[in-house]
Amino acid sequence: MQIKPVDSPQLRRLFLEMPALLYKGNPNYIRPLDKDIEAVFDPSRNKAFRFGEVIRWVLFNNSGEAIGRIAAFVNRKYKTRGDDVPVGGCGFFECINNQDAANQLFDTAKKWLSDKGMEAMDGPINFGERDKWWGLVIQGFQSPLYCMNYNPPYYQSLFEHYGFQPFFYQYCYGMHPKETLAKKFFDRHAALTTDRGLSAHHADKKRLDKFAADFHTVYNKAWAGHGGNKELSLEQCKMLFRQMKPVMDEKVIWFAYYNDTPIAMFINLPDLNQWFRYLNGKFDFLHKIKFLVLRATVKNKRFAGLAFGVVPEWHGKGVDSYIVVEAAKIIQHDLDYEEYEMQWIGDFNPKMIAVAESITPVKSRILITYRYLFDRNKEFRRHPLL
Repeated sequence: MQIKPVDSPQLRRLFLEMPALLYKGNPNYIRPLDKDIEAVFDPSRNKAFRFGEVIRWVLFNNSGEAIGRIAAFVNRKYKTRGDDVPVGGCGFFECINNQDAANQLFDTAKKWLSDKGMEAMDGPINFGERDKWWGLVIQGFQSPLYCMNYNPPYYQSLFEHYGFQPFFYQYCYGMHPKETLAKKFFDRHAALTTDRGLSAHHADKKRLDKFAADFHTVYNKAWAGHGGNKELSLEQCKMLFRQMKPVMDEKVIWFAYYNDTPIAMFINLPDLNQWFRYLNGKFDFLHKIKFLVLRATVKNKRFAGLAFGVVPEWHGKGVDSYIVVEAAKIIQHDLDYEEYEMQWIGDFNPKMIAVAESITPVKSRILITYRYLFDRNKEFRRHPLL
């Protein structure tokens, strides 16, 4: 076997195309858009380059066929509370079902990270934020949500036989959107509807900047500084909403207010992979036209939960139930979705897991973020609870 760093246009193309060869014939595999993968490795599009660097490799067998790939990265901003050693990352791992091949990929990433001063590596993770390309699927091998990792079941064995240990589990929860909510939701909702200062509204594309500002308020109060989430600027939030606008379904994006001040959010989007699955990773001009046609003609049956949050001063007052019931009035009666899946929640966040499980106890998908300590005698500690 021979491993080569990605240092030419030909190897960059092979890095993108190798997974499609590996998953050929798998009906659940959806090839990610090439542009979304390449954005991770482009300093002009990935802010993580301000604080680190990345390298990627392709592994070949003795016949010259690509049989694996991996990326490794250091990021000075990547740190979990309680870490007592510098931690790097590996990701974008793909490999045939062969432990020797996997070991060569892991060994290569480990050596590069060690040379950069790292003493552990987490994986498979993203060189950037946790909302994309994060974790290894161990349960729920149905088609992935947009920008979610997908892998065959045997990857778990490849990671664990190398010596990776679970740093934290990632739970996705799913349900049919028409399922009746638990009675406690309606009881809490009823208790709050007598307060005329409280209201809930879905987004409106004509007032996009207003809802981006509301998102900015709730997100930074509810999430910034927790579980690796960073504070977002107002301009970042406006840009995010402008990017979402072409595929946004206004009626699945909700905010709760008290006297017009935003206090909670329930952010969902149609799952873009239900359209992108027909593009084979391409998004050039012709494929953009094809996407517009698909969006207009192919019914999207799945929507995904991206973010849910309540500002701290309203915790424990039932606002979570209030906004869910208000949203359900529209989603369950006016819309035609058949699947709902929430983006992953780390097992280090029991409060958010409790909220999700109050909506549905069904874990539709489980992923793992692994950690590998280079000092094999060092005590392993899992991600601390929030």
